[in-house]
Amino acid sequence: MSILGSLFPLLLALLGTPLFIVIAASGLLSLFLERIDSSALIIELYKLAHTPTLPAIPIFALAGYLLAASKAPQRLVRLSDALLGWLPGGLAVIALLVSAVFTALTGATGLTIIALGGLLFPALQLQKYPEKFSLGLLTTSGTLGLLFPPSFPIILYGVVAQISIDRLFLAGILPGILMILLLSLYSFRKGLQARVARPRFSGREVWGAFRECMWEFPLPFVVLGGIYGGYVAISEAAILTVLYVLIVEMGVYRDIRFGDLKPIIIKSSVLVGGILIILGVSFGLTNTLITEEIPNKILDFMRSRVENPLVFLLWLNLFLLGAGCLLGMFPALIVIVPLVLPVAQAYGIHPVHLGIILLTNLEIGASLPPLGVNLFVSSIRFERPILELYRASIPYILILLFCLAAITYWPALSLVFLPK
Repeated sequence: MSILGSLFPLLLALLGTPLFIVIAASGLLSLFLERIDSSALIIELYKLAHTPTLPAIPIFALAGYLLAASKAPQRLVRLSDALLGWLPGGLAVIALLVSAVFTALTGATGLTIIALGGLLFPALQLQKYPEKFSLGLLTTSGTLGLLFPPSFPIILYGVVAQISIDRLFLAGILPGILMILLLSLYSFRKGLQARVARPRFSGREVWGAFRECMWEFPLPFVVLGGIYGGYVAISEAAILTVLYVLIVEMGVYRDIRFGDLKPIIIKSSVLVGGILIILGVSFGLTNTLITEEIPNKILDFMRSRVENPLVFLLWLNLFLLGAGCLLGMFPALIVIVPLVLPVAQAYGIHPVHLGIILLTNLEIGASLPPLGVNLFVSSIRFERPILELYRASIPYILILLFCLAAITYWPALSLVFLPK
């Protein structure tokens, strides 16, 4: 690509131009400079529209927004508290688990902090957890469920990389559990040190909490059982999820009224519409980059300097952490995957393993100073200075970086459940 082709998108970005316009303009300019008909971009958009798993993205997103608008988070917190509240650090572990489940269902990290922060932060303060500990916990746990199905980013990676999404769902389970487990152990330790209040275990409360959310509890099992039982495809599972959520939240609990549907659908559509526009135009840019053999040039550059795949993974992680911090989850997935995937495969890295590495990096990057989006969402939600949140998040980020190293250099953690 010429100097003009490189500087023009950079200039647009510096002027604050929306990302989809920057990407589309870059793709069209590249096609023009290479003397390729601009209809190539339209062809890529047409191919995207016929991707079988594409409908799952807006439908799962709608299910997440419906759950966020209901009282499902409060019911989930009550059940978790009844089951685990008696443990040292039990409420902190509850915050981790509930945040992971909620993020997996909604796929929007900032939404988790906003929806659950107002519920969990006062509860943590009431039980005398240190404020710094609580702020760091809620800030970093907002991304904790992105490796669990039916995570929106996992589906997006599968669409961009053209990889089976049900294999990615399986691959994310153990890495996600590892992160929750290590953060839970840290929470146990902090709970003991702070001597936080611990309510007594009550079987009656467990039963009451379970009865309250008994209609929402089966949702993950309905979705995953349908997919891995071979009864439904990914897109059909998404439709099943929305129907189930609508019946439960509108018909059983009546948390959502018919008049509430319009603003919920609009919010969901705005999020997904922006992502799909970026995804569509990026396919055209990606096709141009492949035509110009940009991935091959990156590979040749890396091979001339890095021979060992383990060293390559180290540099890849550093690059992805920066991308997650600076670009955010969805733009980084859409723009970076087509460039990184062929290079990583040349180093012998399994594309499913790469997906889990990439998502873990972006998950951590969302809480990474100085520009991680979760830090700014938390600063607004909890009305705390951003520097205070930087300091509060450090212990959690260190634990998550340790998990990232394990996920990166122990491929079996991601691949053990995949069919041979």
